Order: sequence, then C-alpha cells, then structure tokens
Amino acid sequence: MIDIKESEIEMMAIRAQGAGGQNVNKVSSAIHLRFDIAASSLLPSIKQRLLALRDKRITLQGVIVIKAQAHRTQDMNRLDAYARLISLIESVEQEPIERKATKPTRASRLRRLTDKKKMGETKALRGKKFLD
Repeated sequence: MIDIKESEIEMMAIRAQGAGGQNVNKVSSAIHLRFDIAASSLLPSIKQRLLALRDKRITLQGVIVIKAQAHRTQDMNRLDAYARLISLIESVEQEPIERKATKPTRASRLRRLTDKKKMGETKALRGKKFLD
C-alpha cells in the first residue's frame, strides 16, 4: 500500500477545457496535480523505477503532472487525479521479475521440425501442377 503525505502533493484548481456551456467559463472544476518524485518520501527503488518510466506525465525534472477534468465537480476531479497518481506509483511498486534464459527440450525441437515439415508438404500440394 502506498502512503503519500498531502504536503508532497500540489493541487491547483483550473478551468476545464472543451464543451460544457457557460459552466466551463465560470467554474474552476479541473484539477492540476503535481508530485515531485525526488522530494517525495517514496522508497528509493520506487523513485528510480518511476523516473525510468517513459510516461508523458513525468517531466524531465522528475515531476508527475496529472490533469483531471472528466467530472463536473472539483471534488470528483480531485479524487480522480489522486487515484491516477496512486495507480501510476503502484504500477512500478513491485520489482519486475528477471527472466531466466531456458532452452527448448529435445522433444519440443523434434515436434516443431516434424510439424514444420508436414505444413510444408501441405502447402506444396496447393501449388499448380505442371505436366512435363
């Protein structure tokens, strides 16, 4: 479980873009969330994996920027932005398992070659027949 302090998250209310009538012009319901990875209290391994991610939401300075404007209310957008931040961090929380190189067994190699030979013979029968 990820535990992020509120002081590490910077949320700003901004005006949403797009359709929505006059409400869009009057109400600042969209949320602009900023989270500095380096200055956070996350584990160093999680910070390293976050910074290694090739995600457009992470700036070159190592700040996660999330804009939430899907909902009409500021509170719903705030919850949405926070949930998206948590899901991004949780995606790198578990260390990836290193792949161990293995070799195919002798039986599987033989099966592959016999199947390959049989398929080649089937395809050869599909061609045009020429009379000599």
